[in-house]
Amino acid sequence: MLTTPEHPQSPIWLVIIRLLRWHKPEGRLILMIPALWAVFLAASGKPPLPLVGVIILGTLATSATGCVVNDLWDRNIDPEVERTRDRPLASRALSVKVGIIVAIVSLACAAVLAFYLNPLSFWLCVAAVPVILLYPGAKRVFPIPQLVLSIAWGFGVFISWSAVTQNLSQPTWLLWGATVLWTLGFDTVYAMSDKEDDRRIGVNSSALFFGNYAPLAIGIFFAGTILLLSWLGLVIHLHLAFWISLAIATIGWVWQSLRLRKENLPNSAYGKMFQQNVWIGFILLAGMIAGSF
Repeated sequence: MLTTPEHPQSPIWLVIIRLLRWHKPEGRLILMIPALWAVFLAASGKPPLPLVGVIILGTLATSATGCVVNDLWDRNIDPEVERTRDRPLASRALSVKVGIIVAIVSLACAAVLAFYLNPLSFWLCVAAVPVILLYPGAKRVFPIPQLVLSIAWGFGVFISWSAVTQNLSQPTWLLWGATVLWTLGFDTVYAMSDKEDDRRIGVNSSALFFGNYAPLAIGIFFAGTILLLSWLGLVIHLHLAFWISLAIATIGWVWQSLRLRKENLPNSAYGKMFQQNVWIGFILLAGMIAGSF
């Protein structure tokens, strides 16, 4: 077994931060991005600041819940994977009981924030919970578990958009579709680093499902994202700044798709591409805000 125990001197609060993945902010930020896209676009670039605060805190709490639930599901699998063997529950630095308590506290924080929202947004939050809780099990029974994760990401668009408008309209669905495809793209990239470990253990991933065609599939997902964001920009009449940001994003996604075709990429390359998508997401957010005026 590959498990390496947590250093015995690590204070429990620091171990819990690692459980919540707050030491790796890119994973928290990339969940926040589609929700921020939605709240700013729905409000024509000028959402109420308290609502933006609720969205930011809500995505942090939801992400924390998802991370802990994922690690509870995978506590006996993670020790067999190079990238995840040192996670607190996998290394037994934290007990299952502590993990469950942290998950409940995180979910309770998200629930409190949800009460700030209107009824439609609140019930969309409730509908998202089963998807978040069941996603880690999807890799055991579903050939493309990243699709389940993408749908979970998409709830951020529904919740944030409806928090402004109290309805879901055509632009909402266009942004939702773009978010789902973008998430499928960057999370398949991320899954490529674990491909051999996943195959050995016997769990599913989109990287395994698409196999040698994974770079092509990722390119198609990113192309679909570009198409839907372009359609969205036309429908809601976004201005030049948005199109500049979309052009920058397109260059980034094309470069990633071409690089993924190279053989024998180091595993670190996939993590760097995942991080690049965080920057791409924020560039698009800036373009959406500026292009709304």
